[in-house]
Parts: sequence; structure tokens; C-alpha cells
Amino acid sequence: MALLIYPDCQLAAVYGLTDLFRIAGECAARELEQKPLRTVRVSHWRVEEPDVVCVWDSRPSKPHRISHAIAPPSLVMPESMQLMTTASNWMAARHADGGILCSVCAGAFVLAETGLIDHRRATTHWAFAEALARRFPNVRVATQNMVIDDGDILTAGGILAWTDLGLTLVAKLLGQGVMLATARFLLVDPPRRDQRAFSSFVPVFDHGDAAVLTVQHHIHADCADTRSITDLAAVAGLTERTFLRRFSKATGLRPKEYQQQLRVMKARDALELTKQAVDQIGWSVGYADPAAFRRLFRRTTGLSPAQYRERFSVRIKAAGEGEGKD
Repeated sequence: MALLIYPDCQLAAVYGLTDLFRIAGECAARELEQKPLRTVRVSHWRVEEPDVVCVWDSRPSKPHRISHAIAPPSLVMPESMQLMTTASNWMAARHADGGILCSVCAGAFVLAETGLIDHRRATTHWAFAEALARRFPNVRVATQNMVIDDGDILTAGGILAWTDLGLTLVAKLLGQGVMLATARFLLVDPPRRDQRAFSSFVPVFDHGDAAVLTVQHHIHADCADTRSITDLAAVAGLTERTFLRRFSKATGLRPKEYQQQLRVMKARDALELTKQAVDQIGWSVGYADPAAFRRLFRRTTGLSPAQYRERFSVRIKAAGEGEGKD
């Protein structure tokens, strides 16, 4: 298991994965007892231009063949990441040798430079999705997924999704029982496959289109008020066709999608911070039909409103509080 140390990468992920694989090996020894034991050899490879060199190996006395290469997260935002030609060439060479390539969070940008995920689904941190799609338009960015396993290439989402990737690899290499034992020891959940519940709506206001900004302010002032395209175009002082084009260009969303995202954001806040009934929250953000609200919420977050509240509420529920069916 080769962990790539590239400029500005997150060393916490490098050392965290190193510890995770060591713990997995110890769990395997206990779980399998006298059965033949597969261990995970870990090595660290650092970019030292114009090459990538091994700087640490858990079993330095034995011949080394890299079966997996992992690009960890970056500590800088994607727009500040430098080109990783040496790192990506090294990863491409590992793939050509039959190795499996992996990335976590912004490590997907290093992986994408290889060209090996062109026309494939890949995930990254939800906040980096647009930047990844813009820089590498042939990559099919799917940030609803926490981990995407494509066989020869695995990508993981958020900056701490290295635990999900690591446990996924442990399950593949050492078995499900060892993975669960490792997760229990580390007090972390088994690998998650969905990061929609952790994403948030971050509206863009600094796009420079004054007419669209006026409409955004109008929508945010009362998200529960359903406005037609005709009404919104009138607020912008534009024809409907021009308004739709400019709104989508400025915000990245169509007006209906924008309003839905805003409403779900408001509903999330209410579920996290209040004890309001789910149906009441749906009504307050503009959905008179409780079923329609629940469908939209689940489609957006991957969870029902009750599941979301159970997972993310910062308030202590009153005894016997009911939410109804979801």
C-alpha cells in the first residue's frame, strides 16, 4: 500500500492510514488465529523532483511490489493546487504495472491528471465538485458518493473519507470481519457510501450579474413563496429565455433547483436546531404536500427528515416526541 506524499498534501491522512492498516493487521491476527494471514505492507513515497522516492517502508527488508497507490487529500483549495505532473506520472506507471489507484478528497485532482478517470465516475469533496468538473471535463463527477469502487480505481469523497477508503480496502484485502473489528477498535463507522447528508448548499453571490443577484435576494427573503419563471424574470427585468440562461450561468443551477436547494437548507437547519414536527417544517419552507417534501429531502440528502434529525440534531429530544412516518 503506497501512500503518496505530494506538495501540500494532508499528512494526517498519510499517517492515519498507516495506523489503520497496522491495526487491521493486528485485528486480522486475532480474528484469524492460526489461519494463513495476509498483512498489509505500507510504504510512503514522496515527490522529490524530478522523481518520486520511497521514504519509509513497514517491511524494508523484503522486495517491494506496489499493489495499491493512494493520493491523500490536499490542505490547500483546488485552485491553489500546483500541477502534479511528477506525482500523476508515477501513479499512471503504477496502474500500468497492474496496481490499483486510489484518491481521497482533492487527491482526485492528482489522479485526474493521469487521464485514467476520463469518462469514469469519480468522487471528491462535495465543495470541490465544480472545480474538478471544470478542470477535467471528461471526468463524470459524482459527489453524492462517499466511495466509488471501480475495481482498478477507487475514489473517496470528504477530507476525512480516508477512513472510509481505508476500511473499504481492508474489507477487500483482509475480509469483512477484520474490517468490522478495525472499525470497532477505531470507534468509527463502517465505510459510508453516500456523502449527500454532509453536503450543504453554498449559494454564489459574487458572480457579477446584478439582475440575477436581485432575484437571488428576492428568493432568499421568503424561500417558501413559490415563484414562477415569469415572475422571477420580471423581477430581473429580463425576458424569460435570457433570465434562465443568465441565472444558470451565474449560480450553476436552474431557478427551480436553486429554490429546492434553499428550501432543503432551511429544513436542515430546522431539523438540527428545533423540535418542530417534520410536516410543519415542510410547510414552513413551502411544501403543503408532506409527501412531496419528504421525497425531495431524501433525494437531496440521502436520508429521511427523521433520520437526518436523529443523526444531526444538536438538541436533546423530549421523551415520547414523535415524527410520524417517513
